[in-house]
Amino acid sequence: MELNRRTVIAGAAAAGIAATTLGGTAHATGGRKPVKTFFGKLADGTKVYSWSLENGGTRLKVLSWGGVVQSLEIPDRRGRYANVSAGFDNLADYVAKTPYFGALIGRYGNRIGKGKFTLDGKNYQLSVNDGEQSLHGGTQGFDKRVWDVEPFVKGSDVGLHLYYTSVDGEMGYPGTLKTKVTYTLTRHGDWRVDYEATTDKATVVNLTSHVYWNLAGEGSGTIEDHELQIAASRYTPTDAGLIPTGELAKVAGTPFDFSRAKPIGRDIRTSHPQLVTAKGFDHNWVLDKGITARPEHVATLRDPASGRTLKIATNEPGLQFYSGNFLDGTLTGPSGRTYRQGDALCLETQHFPDSPNKPKFPSTVLRPGQTYRTTTIHTFGC
Repeated sequence: MELNRRTVIAGAAAAGIAATTLGGTAHATGGRKPVKTFFGKLADGTKVYSWSLENGGTRLKVLSWGGVVQSLEIPDRRGRYANVSAGFDNLADYVAKTPYFGALIGRYGNRIGKGKFTLDGKNYQLSVNDGEQSLHGGTQGFDKRVWDVEPFVKGSDVGLHLYYTSVDGEMGYPGTLKTKVTYTLTRHGDWRVDYEATTDKATVVNLTSHVYWNLAGEGSGTIEDHELQIAASRYTPTDAGLIPTGELAKVAGTPFDFSRAKPIGRDIRTSHPQLVTAKGFDHNWVLDKGITARPEHVATLRDPASGRTLKIATNEPGLQFYSGNFLDGTLTGPSGRTYRQGDALCLETQHFPDSPNKPKFPSTVLRPGQTYRTTTIHTFGC
């Protein structure tokens, strides 16, 4: 049975149960001004900072480099804290090695086929960085930029405003895109992400977050025993380059059916051609709700052993579930343990991959005078 998270946190605080990761004490509620600390320096001398936030029993650390979520700590059913986000403990690894650990993704989350698209009769060639494809904005996407960060305390909420301006032609994209992303920790410990962008020229945009989750704790091993539910009856099959074919295929009767919660490992090693091509799950689910004015619940992830749960609500039409297929044991996290295949997973709220080349997919075009807005809310339980 899932317990009320605030009850668990308050009980843990009263009992003085120690956090497992940092050796701290569990806190019931009480947001405070985010704390800024020096994290490292880039080769050109640019300083990178870490921001620490805490509210409603959730602890969050964010870097100005790539808007990276370096850690996110939540309690289990016994009030014991763990960082549930994969990452690194140093800037050098984020710069040289990261597979987008915790990063803000733009201008376009996911893949664009052959890095090409046509908009208003003009052809654009993007930065190609994944075989023939453009992935997550190209070789120098938003994940590899230093963001301006402004902390805030608003009522019972605490958070960060992150700003980045992408100039016309950056990574091949048209238009100067002014981007604002707001990370908020609510008094209930929810992590809310609000994305905004404007442009001075017609362009395409698809922003998302690339946190790698393991609700058992960073470095604890496989996520195949995690139970996942996705409110989607269709998904977008891909070709060999992981570009959607354009089909909206039914999940019923396939390993892609997460309409009811099931362990991720139950079907991941079946011989379904789509799983063979992607080496696991790396696909976009077509959310049944479609695009909505407000965030609606679309997915639930649960670790039976710890009791931790993550519920995701969004107004986006798609959810990319990636099961950590390309983690190969060469990366080491803050725990000192290496990440192997399936040791963390991503749940990226988004528009569909390759939408600029798929007219039947929901449009990702943004024009002058319009404001791109989307919201994703992460609710944690135990």
